Amino acid sequence: MASTTNKTILFLSILMFFDIIKAKNSTTLPKFSSILIFGDSSVDSGNNNYISTLFQANRYPYGKDFVGKYPTGRFSNGKLVTDFLASSFGIKEEVPPFLDPNLSDDDIRTGVSFASAGTGYDDLTALIANVISLSEQIEMFETYVERLKGIVGEDEAKRIIDNSLVIVFAGTNDFVIDFYDIPIRQRTERRFDIPTYQDFILGRLQVFIKRLYNLGCRSMFVSGLPPIGCLPIQMTAEHEIYPRTCLEEQNSDSRNYNEKLVNLLPRLQTQLNGSTLFYSDAYNTLSRILDNPSQYGFVESKRGCCGTGLLEAGFLCNYKSLLCSDTSEYVFFDSIHGTEAAYKYVASFLIEDFLSQNLSTHDSYYRGASKTMY
Repeated sequence: MASTTNKTILFLSILMFFDIIKAKNSTTLPKFSSILIFGDSSVDSGNNNYISTLFQANRYPYGKDFVGKYPTGRFSNGKLVTDFLASSFGIKEEVPPFLDPNLSDDDIRTGVSFASAGTGYDDLTALIANVISLSEQIEMFETYVERLKGIVGEDEAKRIIDNSLVIVFAGTNDFVIDFYDIPIRQRTERRFDIPTYQDFILGRLQVFIKRLYNLGCRSMFVSGLPPIGCLPIQMTAEHEIYPRTCLEEQNSDSRNYNEKLVNLLPRLQTQLNGSTLFYSDAYNTLSRILDNPSQYGFVESKRGCCGTGLLEAGFLCNYKSLLCSDTSEYVFFDSIHGTEAAYKYVASFLIEDFLSQNLSTHDSYYRGASKTMY
């Protein structure tokens, strides 16, 4: 157990790091008009609260450390990576879900999340989970555009969308739900093995990015897969109770998928004039923490804070669940999703990576020569 002094030093170090990043934003990072988010539970700030599904985080202990200490629908004890990114880019402090009926005009102007926990690029993934597919998220975005036009007018709406930071984070559920844990794709379509299914998902991703582009989006963060084999629930599914070790085969699959995505993005960008596609490295940002958890103040990285930490997520993580005494010492809050403390570091690593690209002007970022950041 870390001492109180060490925890205080760690907390202050994190705050100082984010203060430095915010100070750099005015001179180093481009200015975005809004943030638009698509994907799964990693970036769902509460849309699933408004649909009928078991994939919800609308109960305690989710949100226990969020502002106001209430469950927002985020699958964490507090903020998500996207909340920290929105803050670091000077857009807003938290990103609300689009389905929230109480959205203000300013919420619409500065951006929302269309993400839905349990979804993926494969429509079958969303069908199994009974959640909002990525195709439906595009339809929600179209509704959003019309609402934005009603608030600011057509020309200003076009400018806002053109200058928005778009984040796409999906794919994990496709492999976890459809291939590893409930191998429906393998059983029903023998044409799929891991390499061919990766290509299928990347084909779906390509269609999705093109649809966003056709609706006016120009600057997009496209995330790769995290180290899926290090998720506590995946270790449990493979009977890795003790000792708990990451599943190298699944991690290898993630790395291979990511390599294909890195190779795809430059080709895709050449087809989308005036776009900038940034490869968001979910694998290495999380691996930095998992490989050396103590370096970042964590004492537990193999199980979640909620319940046993081996299996609990969604409705299985609830007010009856036992909790760890200090969430800041855990990388994972439930058996799948990170704690706010871990997400702070992941966001800082992504910003660090972004800064390393030497993107200093808004115009060059949006309308300069095509280049993919990775």
